[in-house]
Amino acid sequence: MDYIIAGYRIRIEGEGRDNAFAAALRPFLAPDGDTSEPVLRLETGCRIDPADYGCTELHAFAFDDADADCTFARHAGGYLFTMAPRDGREPVRYVTHDGSPLVRSNIGRDVSMYRFGLWMMFGLALNPLHGVAVHSSVIRRGDGAVLFLGESGTGKSTHTRLWRQHIPGAELLNDDSPVVRMTDGTPTVYGTPWSGKTPCYRNEHYPIRAIVRLSQAPHNRIRRLPTVMAIGALLPSCPPAFAYDAALQDHVCATLSDILARVPVYHLECLPDEAAARLSFTTVFGTGDDAAGQ
Repeated sequence: MDYIIAGYRIRIEGEGRDNAFAAALRPFLAPDGDTSEPVLRLETGCRIDPADYGCTELHAFAFDDADADCTFARHAGGYLFTMAPRDGREPVRYVTHDGSPLVRSNIGRDVSMYRFGLWMMFGLALNPLHGVAVHSSVIRRGDGAVLFLGESGTGKSTHTRLWRQHIPGAELLNDDSPVVRMTDGTPTVYGTPWSGKTPCYRNEHYPIRAIVRLSQAPHNRIRRLPTVMAIGALLPSCPPAFAYDAALQDHVCATLSDILARVPVYHLECLPDEAAARLSFTTVFGTGDDAAGQ
């Protein structure tokens, strides 16, 4: 099956095509007549022996959604990503090859590991193309979009829900992992099949009007960040494992630099209330009739 995500084709071969993640992928099916070459071609059901690769571990982290522990490693010809279930089942592995769209995996029908592994592999494919997934909740309004960033539990989804309740025309584009990249010179955010626990799988993209980092506070206050602070606000929301590889991180920083040269970044200290949503809205979109809720 072929899909177009963030403007790029990916191809999935093997038994993983039929698992429950297919519902999220369905809106991204490649249209008839599209002849672009895939940037990622995933072959599932492969035999992968880590002993065949002389790997250097880059990052190890927990993946609690699947009750597994993950290792991201570099080998001489690419990357090896491993998810080891804590119940002793066989680890799931994904292997990439430098300069090739091919990714091989022994994944079967485990939905959580399939979803996360494909997200990691798509991120690697996008990296040299200057595209990056950003952990955020995104609102689309009119012909523009706003990304809301923050650590887990800071209220990103709550804030975008308040926008949808109180700001006319506000709609959710993605609630977890949209992709940002430059498109024809314009900073653009794309909906993806990865939207956390919110089933919002929109195959749409919009110019980025602003990026807002949230933090909880006993008041509502917003300020625009200078460029150095803006990069610091955005980097933690990019794939953390990539920070442990110099080449991957260089591409991430180059992507962010291009976007931040054209997009304002704000820090919003806020309460979980309507006033906070209206404050961020009027800051980004202005103070016309729509800002007053008319």
